[in-house]
Amino acid sequence: YIFCTCGSRVTVLEISTGKVVHSVEHDDQEDITSFALSCDDELLVTASRALLLKQWDWRQAQCTRSWRAIHTVPVASMTFDSTSTLLATGGCDGTIKLWDVVKQYCTHNLKGSSGVIHLVQFHPDISRLQLFSSSLDCGIRLWDLRSSQCVCVLQSHYSAVTSLSFSPDGGTMVSSGRDNICTVWDLESRKAKRTVPVYEVRLKWFASRIVPNLCLCVLPHSPPPPSLSPSPLGILRVWEASTARCVYTQTLTTDADSRSLMYLLHLPASSRLATVTAEHNILLYQLPDLTTQQQFVGYSDEVLDVKFLGKDDSHIVVATNSSQLKVFDLLTNSCQILYGHTDTVFSLDVFKKGFLFASCAKDRSVCVWQMDSGSGQVCCVARGSGHSNAVGSITCSKMKASFIVSGSQDCTVKVWDLPADVTATGLGVHQLTARTTEKAHEKDVNSVAVSPNDKLLASGSQDRTAKLWSLAGEGNLGLLGVFRGHRRGVWTVCFSPVDQVLASSSADGTTKLWSLQDFSCLKTFEGHDASVLKVIFVSRGTQLLTSGSDGLVKLWTIKTNECVKTLDGHQDKVWGLHGSRRDDRMVTGSADSNITVWVDVTEVELAEEQAKREDQILKQQELFNLLQEKKYLKALGLAISLDQPHTVLTVIKAIRQAEDSSELLEKTVLKLRVDQKESLLQYCAVWNTNARNCQDAQVVLQVLLTHVPPEELLQYQGARNHLEGLIPYTERHMQRIGRLLQASMFLNYMWQKMRVAGGV
Repeated sequence: YIFCTCGSRVTVLEISTGKVVHSVEHDDQEDITSFALSCDDELLVTASRALLLKQWDWRQAQCTRSWRAIHTVPVASMTFDSTSTLLATGGCDGTIKLWDVVKQYCTHNLKGSSGVIHLVQFHPDISRLQLFSSSLDCGIRLWDLRSSQCVCVLQSHYSAVTSLSFSPDGGTMVSSGRDNICTVWDLESRKAKRTVPVYEVRLKWFASRIVPNLCLCVLPHSPPPPSLSPSPLGILRVWEASTARCVYTQTLTTDADSRSLMYLLHLPASSRLATVTAEHNILLYQLPDLTTQQQFVGYSDEVLDVKFLGKDDSHIVVATNSSQLKVFDLLTNSCQILYGHTDTVFSLDVFKKGFLFASCAKDRSVCVWQMDSGSGQVCCVARGSGHSNAVGSITCSKMKASFIVSGSQDCTVKVWDLPADVTATGLGVHQLTARTTEKAHEKDVNSVAVSPNDKLLASGSQDRTAKLWSLAGEGNLGLLGVFRGHRRGVWTVCFSPVDQVLASSSADGTTKLWSLQDFSCLKTFEGHDASVLKVIFVSRGTQLLTSGSDGLVKLWTIKTNECVKTLDGHQDKVWGLHGSRRDDRMVTGSADSNITVWVDVTEVELAEEQAKREDQILKQQELFNLLQEKKYLKALGLAISLDQPHTVLTVIKAIRQAEDSSELLEKTVLKLRVDQKESLLQYCAVWNTNARNCQDAQVVLQVLLTHVPPEELLQYQGARNHLEGLIPYTERHMQRIGRLLQASMFLNYMWQKMRVAGGV
């Protein structure tokens, strides 16, 4: 497992599956400033900005203990000793507290450091009872826990010390810092054995770890000034501890395959290294050859586009607010980071077979990438440049991998032919040249789309129009027509897979369907409260999916113009929307950094509804049979289980029509279970609102109120509300009956008088 902080949470990532299996969070929603896991992997302790320490059973995600940190400001660092009984916390107030986590009390309060204690670490040999710490004074303090005194300060660094590591025998320590220096210390004499300058300029961070006889170092760099050529942003190096000689330097596959490494962790059990990059990615390397084994993305920033990829859509490729592309395996959540662009990637599109896809970016270039069908590895196979401004949209040919089309903020559309051997391995990166360039619009081209037969091209622009072009000729694009009607810029255009219609979405909040024959608007779909950013056809062209700036995804039936489903799984603009080739899934990517895979459950819901209807019919037939056999108790229980008040009322009426109805009703109602009596009381409150059914309700109420104790009756769910609702209608029924009684007495009197008169 890997433990990672994320705001007020600590998430537990399972390495084998790439899934978050546990998560613990502070109730006060305060950010976690530091956390530590015990050496036996049982205890997790977190510290928040609210100066609260919490001890967790992380497997159950339960807080087992919490206490106030004695620090006056937040805790900046913490660590456990090798026995998992002592916890050291370093605060921003310059003090160090030691806690006995078993007996639950503070054992030491170490003072003397200046500034923030950003590093605390126990000596691995607990019998020495030594603690090392470092603060802003650049020294390494050695504390004797028997006397609670600082016995010495190891001075070698001229900047903050970022990491300490000990040899297996505990006699040697290596420290690293932001001053580009790695120092090897003899802990017996407490003196520096040697100082190793790394000779790297503008070092942002430095970390080291000792493995047997070797020291592994992370050497990230800051970007060089514009006058210098770019250098790698992250290199792993292996040093021999005894001679301070670099014995191995990691070789990067390409100049662009670079990353700024901020942290290094040795995993001895699996002979791997875990590194954390400045972009919050976790990379696992296999020792001893330092090959990349797994990659996990911790933060995606704003997701600009997402597409399904690979056989059976087993992967997704994601463009975020970054120059890097990320390819996720949907089964394991493992990620492959692709380096090729030098600025933000805006748009993606995938060829028909799913193993070849194209990207375009703010760096004015387009790239074509290929996924290996066996290993799943992705590499760049072609690159082209020629636009004079950022390339905001791209689309691929639909029938075969023969060309791509790009639309740019320079108002032009370019068609790029792909070489026939673009998918062949070992040929390097092909350089693409544009077959044709056309000034398509007066403003930015936001979207381009190729028809299913590769003969037509549609473009949508910020100038509020969409245009249809002919791709049949070998020369320039031929303009066939203009679609006008949107009141604001057009974000997306998409061809129907079956009909000669084009869908477009706009910043005016509408989606329109256009005829390719006469360029007229056939239908307009309104429902989003903001810009409609993407639109695609689903269900074999009979439905539309749209996503908008309101964070909603809507499903529309084209025939009826009706929105049949609204999905609110995002909190911000939904830029990415793509359907799988089997039309059974879709994926969305949003500015809220979330990527969601949706599954089409239409057939499942229809099957469930059909099964439910069949079950209802069978139960209705069984109920009819029970009533015919006068098995009223089973009939009443079955009617209540169907949750149909009218059916239950039918059974009550049938019981009241039988012989000895009062006794039979009383016997039947009292034999019901408590939950069935609760439902019956609820139904009575409903029946009592209708004058035609009030007598049946009152008869049942009489049985319940007469034979069920008030204490038990009040324990029924919602009993108080039901009884309060019965009172006004019952009073109204009594008043009505009183009026009827008075009227009947008057009629009876008149009838008697008429009989007397008739006899005379």
